[in-house]
Amino acid sequence: MSRKYFGTDGVRGKVGEEPITPEFAMRLGYAAGKVLAAAEHDALHGEHPGVLIGKDTRISGYMLESALQAGLTAAGVDVRLTGPMPTPGVAYLTRALRLQAGVVISASHNPFEDNGIKFFSARGTKLPDNVELAIEAALDQPMKTASSKQLGRVKRVDDAAGRYIEFCKSTFPTDMNLRGMRIVVDCANGAGYHIAPHVFHELGADVIPIANEPNGMNINKECGATHTDCLARAVRQHRADVGIALDGDGDRLMMSDAAGQIMDGDKLLYAIARYRKESGLLNGGGVVGTLMTNLGTELALKALGCGFVRAKVGDRYVLEQLQQHGWLLGGESSGHILCLDKHTTGDGIVSALQVLAALRGSGRSLSDYTRDCPTYPQILLNVRVARGFKTDGDAGVAQAVAEVEAELGESGRVVLRASGTEPLIRVMVEGRDEAQVKRTANHIADAVKLAAGV
Repeated sequence: MSRKYFGTDGVRGKVGEEPITPEFAMRLGYAAGKVLAAAEHDALHGEHPGVLIGKDTRISGYMLESALQAGLTAAGVDVRLTGPMPTPGVAYLTRALRLQAGVVISASHNPFEDNGIKFFSARGTKLPDNVELAIEAALDQPMKTASSKQLGRVKRVDDAAGRYIEFCKSTFPTDMNLRGMRIVVDCANGAGYHIAPHVFHELGADVIPIANEPNGMNINKECGATHTDCLARAVRQHRADVGIALDGDGDRLMMSDAAGQIMDGDKLLYAIARYRKESGLLNGGGVVGTLMTNLGTELALKALGCGFVRAKVGDRYVLEQLQQHGWLLGGESSGHILCLDKHTTGDGIVSALQVLAALRGSGRSLSDYTRDCPTYPQILLNVRVARGFKTDGDAGVAQAVAEVEAELGESGRVVLRASGTEPLIRVMVEGRDEAQVKRTANHIADAVKLAAGV
């Protein structure tokens, strides 16, 4: 069954346009509430289901939060509010408070004009496909408000930030600290602004927070994990040992070494895997990357003796492969990193702590510890298309891809895929020669533009 609203990471779009409107958010809350109430009826012994709502710092979060809680309470669901809270914080608190689901209002790394709504299960994981499909089916049904006696209640979780800070700290080795380390923390003016600096400071680091003054419209603006020039400049300016950049909802991570050299998710995943392998903590397990993971990272991991497999792009697909293989560590170039022995979902703060543990444990710098993980030239071009456009079956696109793959041979890769969150076709070409990679990537992108009529 095809999805009408849910993408790979919930429902997302421009604020004020379907489906990111208060009317839709209220209906979505009601539909989710009815599905959850039906699923948990027997287990709750007649009590109301409970749902946690967190959000990032976008100005539209107030509007969508109110609409969601109206729909949920109308369906007879009790609501708990955290205010601004990183996505992984909502996942953790949903589990810790023994609630039936968590909801995050965020468009992650997108500009403030966008927003989104995504759900977590009671276990702190993305909702199963069958539950999302059930919610979509319930959206087509008319709303029927519960009787006044059965309406849900709304309460605020006053200690939400403190609870999550302590959880993050608990994932760092108890016999280590960060004393003597100067760290720049770029909060992206997002949900981690009042949390991330405290975590690293309370573990002993000298913390320089930047992009930690959100105003509702500056989230991700020239800062954070998707705009790392800001981090690199601050690291050099403050002569820091390392820099940490989160995205707007705190589930992505990029880092900088002392020279301002940016390390993406591939490098950071390698650092975590290397330390676990050297410390005997990988326990024969392997690492899951994605179709976008750099070929240099794959070869470096295999040189360590780590198993490696690729999943489709998206942390839910990385999780599926980890569960299938019984492994604990995986991630994406974009900075989503999963450490399943620490958390149920990708967490930028927790991932940064695992990298810092590797540096502390090895006694080496970030640049030195990742030196054996080369980065092959990789070009990613985004072609904006009409929503719903697909390249499948287009002869011109297929021919262009075949020509490039034949030219690259075994020394490169081509990945052509549709974005799960935006109307984009992503063209990725990777190989040993940068000039060749650029030329061939543009050749495929031109074919996509022709097919899409843009």
